[in-house]
Amino acid sequence: MSGNVLVVDPSERPDLIRGLASEVRISILKLLRDGEEKNVNQIAERLGLPQSTVSSNLQVLEDVGLVTTESRKARKGSQKVCRTAFSEILVGFHDDLKEAGDGSIEVSMPLGLYTTCEVTAPCGLCSAEGVIGLLDVPNTFLEPDRMKAGLLWFTRGYVEYQFPNNTKLNRTKPTALEFSMELSSEVPGTAADWPSDIFLQVNGVEIGTWTSPGDFGDKRGVHTPSWWKLAGSQYGKLKNWRINGSGSFIDGVQISDVTLDDLQIDHHRSIRMRIGVKEDAEHPGGMNIFGKGFGNYDQDIVLRITT
Repeated sequence: MSGNVLVVDPSERPDLIRGLASEVRISILKLLRDGEEKNVNQIAERLGLPQSTVSSNLQVLEDVGLVTTESRKARKGSQKVCRTAFSEILVGFHDDLKEAGDGSIEVSMPLGLYTTCEVTAPCGLCSAEGVIGLLDVPNTFLEPDRMKAGLLWFTRGYVEYQFPNNTKLNRTKPTALEFSMELSSEVPGTAADWPSDIFLQVNGVEIGTWTSPGDFGDKRGVHTPSWWKLAGSQYGKLKNWRINGSGSFIDGVQISDVTLDDLQIDHHRSIRMRIGVKEDAEHPGGMNIFGKGFGNYDQDIVLRITT
């Protein structure tokens, strides 16, 4: 299962918000949401609109990146084939940005605010109040209520988060990136000896792998709600992945030679962080991510940018 989700801050993308401010364009996006590509004539016929109206509105959607188009040969000339770029569009404000006292910037990302995902069962999502959607059904990862998630787990695959690149906004130069999150392996029930190779990528660049020793359930997590059964995953290890000018590190131990320059932060408006378990991992033991309301640390995924 895969899904592409756009999370947009209106203050950063007013052009995109204006692009959505049209009943015609909303109708086009709804029509394309099934994932099947359609040409301009098909869209015009389905919506009962003139072809010229559809073409002009498609151009607006293409300009702001909500629709992709491709010219293909037809029986007479060429035709423009269209598809939507995202299965969901979420509007939210980045209001948890703060300047840290040591000259760094922190952004806290809720677990459910991933922008794309591809996971396999067993898998699931929970909020502090209860289970979200259906357990072991990958499509649940596209449920709107995922925004409330404080715990997510899956066996293979990944979730990807898109953080704002605030160094571009502040016109500062980053010297290090650090991602902090509470992680564990995932097994039906729990098992202290259940290794899993959890990888991290940033802007499409492989940073390195941490092998989680197990899925911990010997005692209830400090913040894990009482309704969550003791037989389920209770807490993880707080891991800090840091990339600077010397290389990449987990908890201060170097894991690769990938440096900050390799990530080309200055060339991107956002910082994309993907975390997961590969199909061909030596220890494919799944993973849990614990956020607010679960585990021992009561935090979501934190990005710190040292400037």
